Amino acid sequence: TIKTDRLARQIAFLVEADKLKSILRRTPLVDESRLENSAEHSWHLVLTAVLMREHVPFAFDLPHVLEMLTVHDLVEIDAGDTFAYDVAGQMTKAAREEAAADRIFGLLPADQSERMRALWDEFEAAATPEARGAHAMDRLQPFLQNSHANGGSWREHKLTRSQVVTRMAPIESTLPDVWPLIVDVIDACCASGLIRTES
Repeated sequence: TIKTDRLARQIAFLVEADKLKSILRRTPLVDESRLENSAEHSWHLVLTAVLMREHVPFAFDLPHVLEMLTVHDLVEIDAGDTFAYDVAGQMTKAAREEAAADRIFGLLPADQSERMRALWDEFEAAATPEARGAHAMDRLQPFLQNSHANGGSWREHKLTRSQVVTRMAPIESTLPDVWPLIVDVIDACCASGLIRTES
């Protein structure tokens, strides 16, 4: 029956989504014991948005943002996590993730597939207030981890101040109250050698 097929497709999608737990990111846990996985990152982003929403100076739909953050990295099941500072990887990221979105969201019943894909497309476009808010949270969460993990991926990959500041730019416009803290942390990490000062 149609109802049975719908349930089967929903379950297949949920089982497939479990694979996100095996996709490692470049950001370490705060205790530096290991790298986080993409599913942990998504959960932490949802929590970040719930707590930091009060710092967003414009009206936006928090439940919509939470839905977007929940699905935004599912494409990494196929495409992998492309490191933010990997220039070559960034050049192929869009094509890899588009193909992944077609396959993964295509597992769902048509109406849910369309909705999940629309959420992912909205996040990628970063044009709506909700997507801008989601992007700022997506920058803030790994920033906090790196800053509390002895420089984390910044130190590991010898990143420069300009690289980190550029990557954090969505925070400046979307979470302006938080921006001075971001700059202070970056400057402190430069002073201690965790981030390179030369560009």
